[in-house]
Amino acid sequence: MKKTYVGGCHCGAIHYEAEIDLNAGTLKCNCSICTKVRNWLAFVKPEDFRLVAGEAELTDYQFGAKRIHHLFCRHCGVHSFGWADSPELGGKSYAVNVNCLDDVEIDELVSAPIKYVDGRNDNWRSPPAETRHL
Repeated sequence: MKKTYVGGCHCGAIHYEAEIDLNAGTLKCNCSICTKVRNWLAFVKPEDFRLVAGEAELTDYQFGAKRIHHLFCRHCGVHSFGWADSPELGGKSYAVNVNCLDDVEIDELVSAPIKYVDGRNDNWRSPPAETRHL
């Protein structure tokens, strides 16, 4: 069941609301950026995401195929969400870092299913051989 969460960056410059069903699953990827910033993502459609404050404070980083917009706060550097417009994801989606949800309960995170993907090898349908570090 979807629940409205509020989230944002560490310094408070970025604020958003997102309708997320954590029981529907989350994702951890082993690609170079997800590993370095320890992303733990929940995907939501545009109608379920509202940037409340801080659009001008966001910096957009893209690499590789430049299909994913890895957004971060230009002040504190926190990657609280990003977005992509991908047919594999059913069009535009926001990737919310669940670690940046301000009002999520620890029990909700502990019980959220996690799908692991091997982004490092562009193998998005299979998990990597090792996931303990993610």
